Amino acid sequence: MKMNQQAWLDQEDARLTAVVRKHGWMIQYIGGGTCSRPGCDAHHEEGVAFAYTVGLFGMNHPEMLIFGVSPEAASVVINQLGDLIRKGSEIIPGQLVELDAWNRRILPEPVPNPGEILFTANRYYMRPDEYSVPALQLTHDDDQGLFPWDEGYSGPEQPRPGTFRA
Repeated sequence: MKMNQQAWLDQEDARLTAVVRKHGWMIQYIGGGTCSRPGCDAHHEEGVAFAYTVGLFGMNHPEMLIFGVSPEAASVVINQLGDLIRKGSEIIPGQLVELDAWNRRILPEPVPNPGEILFTANRYYMRPDEYSVPALQLTHDDDQGLFPWDEGYSGPEQPRPGTFRA
């Protein structure tokens, strides 16, 4: 690894640790078509925007992953759910979740391949991809209350769990 890449990673590790210590988790947002790591070429990084947590695993809870929302919406959803987790609630796969601060229903689903997505979380917990921290995908409905598997769904792209790799 080049020296400037290692210096960047060291700074990112320190920043991440400070955020998780202060707030309990950090939200890693990856915008479709942008780079999230040093040395990548944005022209080859296509895809849907997504966000995931780093830090919930330290609270004995799967990390959370959400697709197709803005950084602001991801923050609202993840922070409200994170607050519930911090207070002792558990977000359970298949449990329909409605939040006061977001007008969408959420259905948490297990992610079978988190090691192919949660790179920052696995780096933080020093886990190889094959022993990844677990994750729940927060699949959400559209304006008509339809989920991605429903006929007529018109919301943002939300890959089905297990079909997406970062």
